[in-house]
Amino acid sequence: MSKSRKFYLEDIPLDEAWRRFITAMESSGAWARVPGEELPLEKALGRVTAAPVWAALSSPGYHASAMDGYAVRSADTLGATETAPKRLRIGPERQAEYVDTGDPIPSWADAVIQIEHTQNVDEGAAGKFIEILASVAPWTAVRPMGEDMVATELVLPANHLLKPVDLGALSGCGHATVSVRRRPRVAVIPTGTELVTVEQAAQSGLKSGDIIEYNSLVLASQVRQWGGEPTRYPIVVDDYERIRDKVREAAATHDLILVNAGSSAGSEDFTASIVEELGTLLVHGVAIRPGHPVVLGTVTDRRTPIIGVPGYPVSCALTGEIFVEPLISHWLGLPQREKPGLKAVISRKLLSPMGEDEWVRVTVGRVGKRTVAAPLSRGAGVITSLVRADGIVRIPRFSEGVEAGQEVTVELYRDPADIDRTIVHIGSHDLCLDILAQYLADDGLLFSSANAGSLGGLTALRRGDSHLAGSHLLDPSTGEYNIAYVRQYLPSTPVVVMTFMHREQGLIVAPGNPKGIRGLADLARDDVRFVNRQRGAGTRVLLDYHLNRLGMKHEEVKGYRREEYTHLAVAVAVQSGAADCGLGIAAAAHALELDFIPFEKERYDLVIPRIHYESPLLKPLFDLIHGPVLRKAISDLPGYDITAMGNIVIEL
Repeated sequence: MSKSRKFYLEDIPLDEAWRRFITAMESSGAWARVPGEELPLEKALGRVTAAPVWAALSSPGYHASAMDGYAVRSADTLGATETAPKRLRIGPERQAEYVDTGDPIPSWADAVIQIEHTQNVDEGAAGKFIEILASVAPWTAVRPMGEDMVATELVLPANHLLKPVDLGALSGCGHATVSVRRRPRVAVIPTGTELVTVEQAAQSGLKSGDIIEYNSLVLASQVRQWGGEPTRYPIVVDDYERIRDKVREAAATHDLILVNAGSSAGSEDFTASIVEELGTLLVHGVAIRPGHPVVLGTVTDRRTPIIGVPGYPVSCALTGEIFVEPLISHWLGLPQREKPGLKAVISRKLLSPMGEDEWVRVTVGRVGKRTVAAPLSRGAGVITSLVRADGIVRIPRFSEGVEAGQEVTVELYRDPADIDRTIVHIGSHDLCLDILAQYLADDGLLFSSANAGSLGGLTALRRGDSHLAGSHLLDPSTGEYNIAYVRQYLPSTPVVVMTFMHREQGLIVAPGNPKGIRGLADLARDDVRFVNRQRGAGTRVLLDYHLNRLGMKHEEVKGYRREEYTHLAVAVAVQSGAADCGLGIAAAAHALELDFIPFEKERYDLVIPRIHYESPLLKPLFDLIHGPVLRKAISDLPGYDITAMGNIVIEL
């Protein structure tokens, strides 16, 4: 087979891929725990003990006073009461001796009386005494020798993740160092002729075709977070020999090699062939999504395990979670880390490939008595979907997907307590929602927003999947926004419709408007390529309304069926040259330094079921809407009018 191309060997289930990988590592010894190294305690936090630790000394090493007071014989205190106090001599006769907290108690004493419970009496020539009003039992206020730890006692087992208090215990029982497992050494090798560093991009800018390389940063950070020691190699261009030599070099000094990109079946995807040349190719293609083209194998005489990590950012990050984290945990002797999980209902139907396990990124919030998971973009290249995700839903092979409202299990990336502090918005996209989210974050609240379009937002409210929905649906028969649609989609749900703002809709075009586009009528021209919003979006409804008024058919608009889910995505399509124009808001055009042809000022409302409108959770949101800070931030953006912000349009 040519070195320049390697097709998938198989498309095997995840459990079978793991079985092959582990079997190969067991036979080579690579599955064994990493060896230990001795570290001083101040450098051992977060490391894992390589062997049991036994107390070298008892702690405390003597009978110690537990408080400030007087050491006494408990027998000498018998009979003392408030009505018949008892006096004990301080000094030579050794009835009472003052001790501070932590002092050894005298060998003749077996108890300590708190200083607060004594009264000093000076009888001159007769001597000094303490007067007590109650007797004490033996060993009162005394820490007996070995109360905490006894020499030879097990203090910490092997495979224990060291916490700050553990270090104190080790020191307290006489250990200055501890044997911890060496961090597994992981080589991260990014490959691709099209890749540039972020430093190069910042200094010289990006040329067409350049891609900033950050997958190795993500992988190396994951490895470090999970307890490994990453080596992040410089970018290697798509050259078979260079990549092969770098893999061979890394195998000599590392426990695991991660080659990023080049794991697929393209003309410059070399990883599988290199693994086959240098060792044993175990797996090429796993039935998971994202992360389908994973390569698993071992290389060189050391039979170092190697993983070919897909190049798409989400596939890369999830491959780390699925394959790398369990390996590092095993080598360190730790149980595999489990994310906290909870049950939730999915907010919309998801179709899934029959033969693959799929990991779907979701946002999560508590809406009434329901916990709702709203799917985010499923694109393998959309790393921001992982940034925004509250968790992951795994859809098993052969399940075909899940229905809207079906219960799923979410593996959370966040603290479960965050879910109760999350305001869930499903509806129309607007840049102002991001500003709102930032100000809510300052108040300790999370704002989860899924871009489902105005009609999708009303549908979500009807199912009880969100707290509110942004909507800007124009009723062609009345020229009014939202009211008719709210009556239609939420006929039995009491709601409050509140104006968020008015905004300019128009055509986003390239700088200088090179095609000379003046209005929607130009969309019928043969030389104009359009990019549309998704079905159910208020912007799409607005477009259809005006096309109908102009007597234009959808088929006349080149690109009518090309859909994007946000105004910024439309603007990017124009900026990149993939489209000549698209319908969107002025702020999106301004953000990407594009030109804008306004033609409609529309009202963008928040539709809020009354049960949530009266909820304490949403009060900070309303305070922001009625306050000066958010108003100022939105009014500074082009194309927005905040005059009616916070006005109640109607209560139904």
